[in-house]
Order: sequence, then C-alpha cells, then structure tokens
Amino acid sequence: MNWQALLLTAKLASLTAVILMVIGIPVALWVAFSRRRWRFLAESVVALPLVLPPTAVAMVLILGKF
Repeated sequence: MNWQALLLTAKLASLTAVILMVIGIPVALWVAFSRRRWRFLAESVVALPLVLPPTAVAMVLILGKF
C-alpha cells in the first residue's frame, strides 16, 4: 500500500474541508437570513454544482457524442 499517496489524500481532503467551511458557513448564513433583492443570485450560484453535472450528462446523451 502506498502510504505517501494516502497521507497526501488525507491532507488535501482536510485542507479542502477547512477552506470550504470558511467560505460556506458565512455564505449559508447570509442566504438563510438575508432579505436582499439579489439573494436569488447567491442561491443560484450555490446550486450550480448540484445542477451542472446532470445537465452535462444529458447534453452528451442528447448529442450522442460519447
């Protein structure tokens, strides 16, 4: 087993989790409690990672280039 690769993966996962928590928690609080008119824009940007992968797969299947 390659322990160096496993350690690198754990370090990268930890660093990514910390960075996303630092960015994500304030954005989530702002979206949850904000009453601004352009809140929908932030909600749309936050939802993009959930929406884009199925859209890309559907586009590939429709075009038939797989």
